[in-house]
Amino acid sequence: MIEGHGDDSYKYSRPITANFSSNVYSRVDLSALKAHLCTRIDGIGNYPEPEPYTLEACLARHHRLPAEAVCVTNGATEAIYLTAQTFRGTNTAIVQPTFSEYADACRMHGHRVTSLYRLPAESEGYRLPEEVRMLWLCNPNNPTGTVVEKEYLATLISHNPQVCFVIDQSYEFFTLRPLFSAAEAAEFPNVLLLHSMTKRYAVPGLRLGYVIGAPHLLHRLRTNRMPWSVNQLAIEAGLHLLEHDVPNPLDVASYLQEAARLRSALEALGGLEVWATETHFMLVCLRMGRASALKDYLAGEHGILIRDASNFDGLNEHFFRIAAQSREENDRLVKAIGQWLEEE
Repeated sequence: MIEGHGDDSYKYSRPITANFSSNVYSRVDLSALKAHLCTRIDGIGNYPEPEPYTLEACLARHHRLPAEAVCVTNGATEAIYLTAQTFRGTNTAIVQPTFSEYADACRMHGHRVTSLYRLPAESEGYRLPEEVRMLWLCNPNNPTGTVVEKEYLATLISHNPQVCFVIDQSYEFFTLRPLFSAAEAAEFPNVLLLHSMTKRYAVPGLRLGYVIGAPHLLHRLRTNRMPWSVNQLAIEAGLHLLEHDVPNPLDVASYLQEAARLRSALEALGGLEVWATETHFMLVCLRMGRASALKDYLAGEHGILIRDASNFDGLNEHFFRIAAQSREENDRLVKAIGQWLEEE
C-alpha cells in the first residue's frame, strides 16, 4: 500500500471539520446498526466462522444466486489482493488512472502489469492486446468518476473470453448509470464483480465487501482465502444491514444534483478544470500551482481536507479529487479554494 490514500486527517494538527478526501458518504444514520452491534458485543469472545458462510448465504438469497457465487471478504481491498494472489503471475492490464491497489496487489503477486488508457473500439473488434489475461476496471472509476457503458462492457467481455475481467463496482450505489447486476455478472464465466458494503453503508472501520462470480472462479478464490478474515462484528453488521438496511436512505438523484452544482461553482472560479463525472466525486486539475500546496492550505487554514491525486498513474502534481458533501460544506470548499487562487 502506498502513501497518499484519502482521509489522512491524522497528519494535521488543526481539526478537520469538512472532509472531501474520502469517497465514503458519511451522513448515514447508523444508530440502529450501532445499537444492534452493542447487543452482539459478547460475540468477540468467540471465533467467527472460519469462512463467513452465513453472510454469504444471506447475500446469495438477496441477489437470488447460489451461495457458491458469493465470496465475502474483509472489505473490497481483501478481494483485490485475494484475486491477485489466486491468479499469481498473470499478464494483467489495468485501465488507468485508477485505484492504486490493483497494481500494488498484482505486482506483489508477480503479475506482469501494463496500463491501458482506453478500451478497444468496435473498429478494433473489441479485442484487447493478445497477451492480456486479466483486466482490472473500476466502474464507476476512482478517481475520474466515469462509467463504462454496460452494453459495451458486455460486448467487450464476450469478445475476449481468454481474459478474466475484474470489475470493481464499489461505488455502484452513487451513480444512476446502468451497471451489471450480481445475477448478470454471475452468468459470465470470466467475470469477478467486486462490491463494497463499506462504501454503501459508510462503515470503513468494519471492512466488509464481497465478490460475485461464476462458482468455478470463486472456488479458486476460496482456496487462497485466509481463515477468519472477516471478524464477528463485521458479519453481524452485514446480516443486520441486509435485513434492515438503514433509515432515511440517501436520495442519490438529489445528491448527484448537489455534486453537479459543486462542479459548476468550482469551474466558475477559473484557474482550474473539473472533469466530467457520473458519480458523487470528481477530479480537478489546477492550471497553476500544486495540489499538495492547496491541500495543506485548506487543512491548515480552513479545516478542510481534499485528496491530492498526483500519485494516481497518469496524473501529475496539479490534480486533486473531492467528493461532494453537504451544500454548506461544499460552499465552504468553493470559497476557500477561491481565496487560495487569489493568493497564488
